[in-house]
Amino acid sequence: MAIDYDLSFLETMPANVAEQFWKRVSQTPDREAFSYPRADGEPWESVTWRQTGDRVAEAAAGLLSLGIEPEQRVGIAADTSYDWIVADCAIMCAGAATTTVYPSMMAEDLAYILADADCRIVFVQDAEQLAKLREHRQVLTHVEIVITFDGTADSDWVIGIDDLLTRGREYLGTHPAAMQEVADGIEPERLATLIYTSGTTARPKGVRLTHRTWVYEGEAVRALGFLTEDDLQFLWLPLAHSFGKVLLSAQLSCGFATAVDGRVDRIVDNLAIVRPTFMGAAPRIFEKAYGRIVTMAAAEGGAKSIIFNRAMAVGQRVSRLRREHKRVPAALQLQYGFFDKLIYSQIRERFGGRLRFFVSGAAALNQEIAEWFHACGILILEGYGLTESAAGSFVNHPDEFKLGTVGPPLPGTEVMIGKGDEVLVRGPGVMAGSHNLPQDTARAFTKTGWLRTGDQGSLDEDGFLTITGRMKELFKTSGGKYIAPPMIEAKFKSTCPYASQFLVFGDQRNYCVALITLDPDAMATWAEQHDMAGASYGEIVGSPQVHALVAGYVADLNSQLNRWETIKRWELLGEDLSIETGELTASMKVKRNVVEERHQARIDALYA
Repeated sequence: MAIDYDLSFLETMPANVAEQFWKRVSQTPDREAFSYPRADGEPWESVTWRQTGDRVAEAAAGLLSLGIEPEQRVGIAADTSYDWIVADCAIMCAGAATTTVYPSMMAEDLAYILADADCRIVFVQDAEQLAKLREHRQVLTHVEIVITFDGTADSDWVIGIDDLLTRGREYLGTHPAAMQEVADGIEPERLATLIYTSGTTARPKGVRLTHRTWVYEGEAVRALGFLTEDDLQFLWLPLAHSFGKVLLSAQLSCGFATAVDGRVDRIVDNLAIVRPTFMGAAPRIFEKAYGRIVTMAAAEGGAKSIIFNRAMAVGQRVSRLRREHKRVPAALQLQYGFFDKLIYSQIRERFGGRLRFFVSGAAALNQEIAEWFHACGILILEGYGLTESAAGSFVNHPDEFKLGTVGPPLPGTEVMIGKGDEVLVRGPGVMAGSHNLPQDTARAFTKTGWLRTGDQGSLDEDGFLTITGRMKELFKTSGGKYIAPPMIEAKFKSTCPYASQFLVFGDQRNYCVALITLDPDAMATWAEQHDMAGASYGEIVGSPQVHALVAGYVADLNSQLNRWETIKRWELLGEDLSIETGELTASMKVKRNVVEERHQARIDALYA
């Protein structure tokens, strides 16, 4: 089953992102490149590659007219949007380097990143982001000009995007060959992007990713052969994160169209409008969808609930046989066909009805939830990578996948299991190093050039990687037993459809405890069905009924664990974790250290 890839693309791939971008524009100028919402309820705006190329050329020339030089950093503080994509492409086509920042960041953190990167120019979304820069202007000594997508310009520091484009048109009028000249001069190892890791106990660190890195990522995905010009992506992921960025690289190489809208609360509605063939997402999106569907079915009660449960049992039997490449008995196939028309097809229609697959990344996906979706005819291809490896190092293939694994390495990427079962990777997608931190760069690599991922894993006989834990998250109880919290936490989320977050603690303690949060949307629905409609989230989770509900799920979880892994005591938090409180990253990954520090008194009380 091991996959043998043709690696000849490594010798012929474009030298830099600018060449990659202009190659795409010239190959498919009249095909749709992007679409994006103009206003709620109105048709989406669609633009071709030619139109996108014209806008990128004007924006890049505008940056050149402002004096931007090779590898100088240009920041982007904005939500995922077509404007963000144009700005990013323009920065790299001008020979400069994008510095990404999350618009949800506090002003102090945003200013730190822009200052550490020595940004000369910054794109901002609106007045809110501009205010953050103004608040810390005294430390942003390198920022010479700010360009706003949707805000008010001034005569001092800020210009509008239309002004930049006008400058660009004028520059191209006198320098018609500027884009080609710049592209010809960009070496593959030149800096293309600085992405700052989220950071939990220390300041964020800038990861230096080169033009070669991004071109390789896109070309490696193309070499996999399962994405074509006929696909349609729905993109909502934060483009300040490497997962979102690698999907843009794949688009340039493969040529598919992308529908863009960064509003997380619009994902479900947009899927029905866009009807994509694939979408990338963090596991939390799948957990929420799973929980929502399962709890709604349970709320129906009676015959409908029984039929739903029967359908899921049949679907999972069929899924298991197909994944084992075994024949599905005729009687079981008939049942599956019946339930497909009755239930599975309705679930698929929630996601637009045309999905070929989802791609899951940024955190570990629970295998049982992946199996549940597969039972409904929805394939989730789990992948794996770090910011330090440009997000894409491993991914499952639609025709060759193993649920519970993150797939084989991308063509051209090497993997090795090192000391302590640490996953080590090497290849063109790996970072050049940490910005301004040579000692950190040295620690990130082995003496033979392998990137230390910090994750534990194992490889099967076909080269598929299974991530078994995060080395820093593994702890030992006072009884000497090692505990892998992510495994227990993922198991609870597949057991309890109301779960949002479940964090296990117990380092050097004599038993494990947990802090639990429930999904606000799921609990609002539960409240309507249990005479608590209109109650606040805190009132709902503080009720004896919900405590008893969760206690039942914790008991179910404990029945699946070794004795030393079981959760002896737990507490429901009065609010869910969020990006705004700093407990989640923008890609919805839990900052465990932040949560532990914030709730240390609660954890200690569970041992009292």
